[in-house]
Amino acid sequence: MRRIGGRDIVAAALIALVAGAVCTSPPLQTLQGLSLDILTALRGKLIGDRRDPATSPVVVVAIDGETYETPPFRGSPTQTWTREIGRVLGSITEGGAKVIGFDVIFKNSIEQSEIPFGDTAVGGRMKGFDRDYLIALRQISDSGKLVLGEILSNDHPEVPYRAQQVAVRNAVRALNVHTDHDDVIRRMPLSFAIEGRPVPAMAVELAARAAGAKPEIASSGATELSGYAIPSAVPNTMTLNFRGLGRDIPTFSFVDLRACVEKGDADFFRRAFDGKVVLLGTVLNFEDRKLTSMRLSGGYDGTPAARCALPAPASAPQKARSDVAGVFVHATAVRNLVEHDAVAELGFPTRTILTIVFAAIIACAASIFAPTGAFTAWLVLTAVYTAVAVGAFLHARAPPLAEPALASLMALASMIGYRFVLADRDERFLRKSFALYLAPEVIETMVASGKMPALGGEMRNVTMFFSDLSGFSSIAETMTPGELVTLMNEYLSAMTDIIENHGGYVDKYIGDSIVAMFGAPADDPAHARNAVHAALKCHEKLAELNAHNPAFTGHGLSHRIGLNSGEAVVGNIGSRRRFNYTVMSDTVNLASRLEGANKYYGTAIMASETTMAQTGDTFAWRELDAIRVLGRGEAIRVFEPLAERGAESADRAKATAAYAEGLARWRARDFAKAANAFGQMAETDPPSALFAKRAKGFSANPPPADWTPVNTLEGK
Repeated sequence: MRRIGGRDIVAAALIALVAGAVCTSPPLQTLQGLSLDILTALRGKLIGDRRDPATSPVVVVAIDGETYETPPFRGSPTQTWTREIGRVLGSITEGGAKVIGFDVIFKNSIEQSEIPFGDTAVGGRMKGFDRDYLIALRQISDSGKLVLGEILSNDHPEVPYRAQQVAVRNAVRALNVHTDHDDVIRRMPLSFAIEGRPVPAMAVELAARAAGAKPEIASSGATELSGYAIPSAVPNTMTLNFRGLGRDIPTFSFVDLRACVEKGDADFFRRAFDGKVVLLGTVLNFEDRKLTSMRLSGGYDGTPAARCALPAPASAPQKARSDVAGVFVHATAVRNLVEHDAVAELGFPTRTILTIVFAAIIACAASIFAPTGAFTAWLVLTAVYTAVAVGAFLHARAPPLAEPALASLMALASMIGYRFVLADRDERFLRKSFALYLAPEVIETMVASGKMPALGGEMRNVTMFFSDLSGFSSIAETMTPGELVTLMNEYLSAMTDIIENHGGYVDKYIGDSIVAMFGAPADDPAHARNAVHAALKCHEKLAELNAHNPAFTGHGLSHRIGLNSGEAVVGNIGSRRRFNYTVMSDTVNLASRLEGANKYYGTAIMASETTMAQTGDTFAWRELDAIRVLGRGEAIRVFEPLAERGAESADRAKATAAYAEGLARWRARDFAKAANAFGQMAETDPPSALFAKRAKGFSANPPPADWTPVNTLEGK
């Protein structure tokens, strides 16, 4: 996980704003419609519609393929069907239908035909053919139960022929639909301005007559019907809710109803149409097909209703189609109005804000996680958001779906690009620069901490680690080149692993020597403690190698380690063409001198007082001496780490106490007692043996009065 800074937050916010604004802008308005299509498909596939079609307040009477293929309609023009249509409509009205709407338009009458027939036109011979039909229209219209349809257009209007308009006393309403930019019907107009006044659309008129009310404009500007404020994201439209994918609308074949009239089965008409809104329309495979919000899920031309007189034709089961017969669009609109179930979409401001917020969340995820993790986060969050959106859509609420998904994907890609080009440039350079000489865990720690090394050079408080094999030159002379390389690779690999595992950085190898530092390039407040830990582990590891590794057998290798803490300049240092991340300062030089000082005292690890002080009470120490190294005038106190505090043995604790007593006597010029104290452990402890010898010499020949207890070392 990556730490983000202020610049990343600003970048994420800007990217989210741009992505959200783009995806909700007018040029991408089709995304709003696509959201409805996806929600409709997901709801239909995952949950479906458990409502019984028989409970639908709307039914369709279909002039279908069966009607065209069955006598007396087969082979006859539709203008000759009007008498039968009038008879069926009369039976439907007597059956208790609330209102009947026409989704078919008879623009001409057979009585108007000018086709020659003998010495006159067909129309002249058919005078009075539509009388019964027109009488039926008048009777049904007088009861307020009939509305004819028309298509409003400046260029090619389609209206019922004049006699029909007169028969229904101009109860004619527009069948026009609202088509989005992608030619998909997702909404229906509520009204049309005709001669300067609003006139309800067909669906609104039918729902109003069924409810015995009139549509009104509320103070909020919304259209209300029987107290129901029709949601309208696009002005003067309602968003269709295809809850049943068309299968929630019972569909009666017109030819079966005509046969039912012949049969005289009035009870069937009461059972089928009592209290229903009826729409008469064509349901054909090639005519008046509409793309709707069901285009992704597939829609159905209703559910075949019960039959009255004719047997159901043998046909394949109805399959979902991307388009549906236009009459079912109007039927859905009427049902939505009657059941107060139109879809409520979010307005543009809310939709935009929601899209931006979702994009911002993904942009932040992309700034924190690696690309794979960020993409996984996008998938998970999008899936969760989609589930919430589908849940809302069950209650006729349609939050945006495509816009947030696309905007967040754009934000994800943009944020990854931003990180690659700008934000992670230093991180990539860091990984590349240190990959060969820093443990991967250390690099990850550096990246996660957010504190990168200043590659041009900076002051850091560090602990330097110098180690060198004792007497290795003489040992190497007895080995073949292959044996020497094997031995050195084993030794350096083991020591390096320990150093890196404790957060150290190996600056360089000089023959058998190792130069390392703790506290840079990775920032480490506990660098002194980790350096001492590493030194102790290295000493233990060498003993293990000597005992068990064949390459070390018989050589008895030992090493010396010097540790010193202090300020140092770290960074890329070198020539213009070749440089290395390294360290320079007196801190480095003193650590090197302490490594060499071990051979005077016979110790393996020597640390300065500053290193000891920075470790706190983590370790058990013993003070070795106060020394003055070559090239440095100031005396320093040096210490030997023995073990972690509480882990030293009883013998070691006893030796440490005796050594401390001897050192105190030594510094008090009580050389005889100092010799006795050091002598207690002189046989097993080289530093005690060294001091016992020196104390005995000073006891016999005391130093001058200006003597100070500082050991000046002449060599490195």
